[in-house]
Amino acid sequence: MEMPTPRSIQRTYLLLLLGNTLAASFIWGINTIFLLDAGLTNLEAFAANAFFSAGMVLFEVPTGIVADTIGRRMSYLLGTVTLTASTLLYVLLWQIEAPFWSWAIASMLLGLGFTFFSGAVEAWLIDALDATGFQGEVEAVFGRGQIVTGAGMLSGSVAGGFIAAQTSLGVPFVLRAVVLAVMFVVAFRMMHDVGFTPVKGGRPLAEMRKIASASIEYGWRRPAVKWLMVESLFTGGVGIYGFYALQPYLLELYGDPDAYQIAGLSAAIVAGAQILGGWSAPRIRRLFKRRTSALLVTAGLSSLTLVGVGTVDSFAGVVALTVVWGLLFAATVPIRQAYINGLIPSAERATILSFDSLMSSTGGVWTQPVLGRAADVWGYGPSYLITSGISLLALPALALSRRQNAPADSAQTLARESAPA
Repeated sequence: MEMPTPRSIQRTYLLLLLGNTLAASFIWGINTIFLLDAGLTNLEAFAANAFFSAGMVLFEVPTGIVADTIGRRMSYLLGTVTLTASTLLYVLLWQIEAPFWSWAIASMLLGLGFTFFSGAVEAWLIDALDATGFQGEVEAVFGRGQIVTGAGMLSGSVAGGFIAAQTSLGVPFVLRAVVLAVMFVVAFRMMHDVGFTPVKGGRPLAEMRKIASASIEYGWRRPAVKWLMVESLFTGGVGIYGFYALQPYLLELYGDPDAYQIAGLSAAIVAGAQILGGWSAPRIRRLFKRRTSALLVTAGLSSLTLVGVGTVDSFAGVVALTVVWGLLFAATVPIRQAYINGLIPSAERATILSFDSLMSSTGGVWTQPVLGRAADVWGYGPSYLITSGISLLALPALALSRRQNAPADSAQTLARESAPA
């Protein structure tokens, strides 16, 4: 195989992001409504989402180890197959109005599918860029990825809401399965492990134990990484609930429970904010000497924005605040990605990134049922006030990561970020 260039690596990365996001976003604008239409209560709907997060918690590290042993490409391919099958299972459960326990199992299978992606794609990108001599700003690469993600989310969520309104709530899920099947073919042809050699032969279980041990050493036992992961315990669940609760909340404020295109609009608003946030991330980063400074400021402003979402009793006002919230979140992601990748070594990168995603999913496990129950008892507005309070708990963890003065907190280029902090 001919050695790719940094530019071709980035093109493949952006194509993978676009396909993944387009597939996922077909249902993002209607997922909560889909679950409620299947006969679930708010508590059960968000509990189903919590089981999705639990599946990610359960499978994050094992699938990360798969990516670090068998290969990032193989992990991605397994993810497309698993997600296609579990998405179609969701449609079946909706058609037969299945009991909650079956939704819990299906949601965990969806979580398994996403864990094959979570650490593998990002680890593949960083290793390939490093191997091909990339010297640019990592935030700029992740920022472009955020723009592409936003574009895919914008297209998919608007299309999903419109298609659901014209046909049924199940059709966008079928389209998602079709796009995932296409992405299997794309990844099979274009995604090759560069700058990383999968384990060949030997004892796979022994290799997995070795990588798991090293991941704890370079991950949880490194304070800068550990506190960044603790931060995910609070922000992970807040982000998931904040996004999915917008669907029924905006319909409630709009006054028409059947206006599915409005639910799709909620996802499109966040997508548009992501595009702008991805563009602004490297520019925001340059305003601060340290990455943790940018993360602390955006986290604080995000919490204040959620207070507004919970107190403004106006459709237009909540839409405007959602734009701000989405912009802050989107601008934070590339900065955080560059920071954590600068703290971890290549050999264990996919596993540690998966462990970080595990912590985020764990936050979703405990926050979503709590917030879903709050919405049942007090309404969506008060539940967003609780969401804001939970998000504030992330600030001390970010401050503790900052105190470690890791080189990656101030580094700019990939060459300096590749070494362990």
